[in-house]
Amino acid sequence: MVPLLLVLLLALILFGAGFALKALWWIAIIVLVVWLLGFVIRPAAHGSRKGRWYRW
Repeated sequence: MVPLLLVLLLALILFGAGFALKALWWIAIIVLVVWLLGFVIRPAAHGSRKGRWYRW
């Protein structure tokens, strides 16, 4: 009974880790798209300098 419970626990942990890693990949892709949009969308700043919509 104990080996069966250990196998089920391992499967649950691996499923949870796989879901978390997949969610992290989607978050990384969204952040990358927003970051790249920051280079495309440049509102005119005061003066002749080109501005950014973020303050990095």
